[in-house]
Amino acid sequence: MNYTQIKYTTQDEIAIITFNRPEVRNCLGPITHQELIHAWQDFKTNNQLKVAIITGEGDKAFCSGADLKAQLNGEFKLTAADVQKHKEGNMPGFIGPSRWTDIYKPIIAAVNGVAYAGGLEWACFADIRIAEEHASFGVTCRRWNVGLGDGGTQRLPRIVGMGHAMELIITGKVIDAQEAYRIGLVNQIVPKGESLNKALEMAKFICTLPQPAMRSDKEAAVRGFGMPLDEGLKLEANKFFDSYLAPETQEGLKQFTNRTHPDRQYNSEIKTPGLVRDEKN
Repeated sequence: MNYTQIKYTTQDEIAIITFNRPEVRNCLGPITHQELIHAWQDFKTNNQLKVAIITGEGDKAFCSGADLKAQLNGEFKLTAADVQKHKEGNMPGFIGPSRWTDIYKPIIAAVNGVAYAGGLEWACFADIRIAEEHASFGVTCRRWNVGLGDGGTQRLPRIVGMGHAMELIITGKVIDAQEAYRIGLVNQIVPKGESLNKALEMAKFICTLPQPAMRSDKEAAVRGFGMPLDEGLKLEANKFFDSYLAPETQEGLKQFTNRTHPDRQYNSEIKTPGLVRDEKN
């Protein structure tokens, strides 16, 4: 596909999907919708790609949500049949494949500015959010009587808890990066212009890790959230043995036992961020 409203690039095993309409704060219209579906499908099915990063072009906006002018002008061209498919859950989303829940590779959002309405929803689509110090977040579509149609009512409460989520959803208030960090919406805050670099640094580290257990753990966490505990534990057991019987597990056990992994070798640089190594163990 010839992308005109997003950028889809790769660096080794990392995919970078960039909302690319900086002149309108990276808002998402019907063309963006189709391009996002195509890019995410490629990431999902490309076995060479291990981690995806979402970000926005420029230094003002990650994404300001759906293109409301395009909605007013009827550019989304929704038929009655389309609306019914949306209601039945048979459409990928309104502004991209936001309703996909089966991408079990890690996703990082590098939030480099405003993340409003659908932009907040796309930030919540990620597993990890790294925000620049000037970033801000809000359900700003509340002012225009436009609801959340791309996961905001479902993912936001799972990330920050129902109380914080309901305050944002009901009032439409805008919060800064520090408040987003305080309530658990953001994992890290970095200086302006540094979110993509930090996301790449994290993604490169993730790519060095064995992938099967990571992906099965993500799947168990995503699918198990909200299940009764006994059902969630049953799901976890199934996913655990999917990865435990993989060849990578035997290799990992050998590295642990033989101290061939850098984290187990005292004369090597520690690989895992934050690990404190006790030479007696």
